[in-house]
Amino acid sequence: MTNEAVLSNDKVFTSFMFDGHNIRFRTSPRLERYTKVVEWDNGYIVVMAKYEGCDEEEEYIDLIPILENLYFDVEEFLKPIQKVRIEY
Repeated sequence: MTNEAVLSNDKVFTSFMFDGHNIRFRTSPRLERYTKVVEWDNGYIVVMAKYEGCDEEEEYIDLIPILENLYFDVEEFLKPIQKVRIEY
């Protein structure tokens, strides 16, 4: 699906990939992995995440301030994304 973004993490970075862009941002070093995308709402992601020593819990990622800090046209970038999936 061309309107699908991919979320993953590697060590202390989360990656959000779409349309040839790999947007990386720091996350907790205790994050083991994302397990499920609960909701995608135009820049706001609700995911289930597994942290070291903890049960799976709900996590919230707001991409809008990250994209703004990278000087993206936020509305234009997010507009075509219909779904976010997790991939490792």
